[in-house]
Parts: sequence; C-alpha cells; structure tokens
Amino acid sequence: GSRWRPRTADGVTIPGGVSPGIVSFLSVGYSLAVIFENHFHSIIYTMDFIYMTEEGYKKLSEEISKLESVDRPEVIQEIAEAREKGDLSENAEYSAAKEKQAVLEDKIAQLRMQLANARILDTANIDTSKVGILSKVTLTNMKNNQQRVFTIVSDTESNNKEGKIGISTPIAKGLLGKKPGDICEIEVPAGVLTFRIDEINI
Repeated sequence: GSRWRPRTADGVTIPGGVSPGIVSFLSVGYSLAVIFENHFHSIIYTMDFIYMTEEGYKKLSEEISKLESVDRPEVIQEIAEAREKGDLSENAEYSAAKEKQAVLEDKIAQLRMQLANARILDTANIDTSKVGILSKVTLTNMKNNQQRVFTIVSDTESNNKEGKIGISTPIAKGLLGKKPGDICEIEVPAGVLTFRIDEINI
C-alpha cells in the first residue's frame, strides 16, 4: 500500500480529532476543502467553516449579544402589549410583532451558526508570497494605470468602503493564489478587468 503524507496549511489551526488522511486545508469562501490523497486518487470533501479575523469574531459576538439582550426583550414587550388589546385574530399589531420576532430569532440563529463555525486566522502564519484570505493586495488596473488596494476577508466581514472584499466575490476569486508581478484577467458583471499584482501584505 500507499501511505498518507500529511501536510500543514499556513495560517490555519487544524481542528483536533481529524482523520490522519487529511493532508491539507483550502479555504474557499465559507467552505473548507479537505483533501484526502493517496497514490491512486484524491477525494475532496467540504465543511462549512468560516474564516475570519479576531476583530470580525468580536464584532459578530457583540452583534449577537445586542440582539439577544436588547432587541429580543423589546420584541417580547411589544407582543405582550399587543396581546393586551384584545382579540388576537384581528389584532394587526400582535401579528406584526410576532412576525418581527420570527425574523429576529431567525437572524440570531443564523449568526450563532456562523459563530459556531468560525475559525480565527492567525495572521502571523499567513503566507504573503501569494494571495489568500486576509491578504492586503495592491493592484494596478492595466487599462487606466490606477492603483487599488483590496483586503480579502470572509464574506461576513466584507466592507466596500474599507476596501475589504469577500472571498467569494469575482475579484477575490480571480486573485487567489496569484503572486506579485502576475497579470490576471477577472470577469465581473461589467466585463473583464485586467490587473497586475504589485504587492501582497497582511
């Protein structure tokens, strides 16, 4: 037989209790591709992990805390006040408050799922020789010679005003794995953009 040859992944803390067949982790958007590999074949499985910065994890925790400690009690109070107004079958305020509660609880559940699946990336171990998540990339648009700076983050942390683009966006996907000096053509809804990668930092 063939032998499994494990490799580590830069910048990612590999969870404990993982099968010895796992040889590498590749983060793609919200997914983590787990590659099993031997002499004959490779098999790729995906798990819903979300990679984010420590700052992003803190913001997510704070948002959940506010929703649960402030927004939830307010909605419960609205429901109680609406219920006191009589016949619930014809009580528009009660129906609206219950709908608001359902939306809120759904949002809390989604954010808690994100928090449970979150993995904090250690920036000290990020490879800056090529573009990956948390890379701060300086680009030159080859059409107009203008420079842009993007930081590739998880989709939950994307913020266009701050130049943070989600890893599942077309531009981020087109940059992943590229190195300084590379020319890349990226298809976006408006057409094809051609960039030269000038610099990669964290």
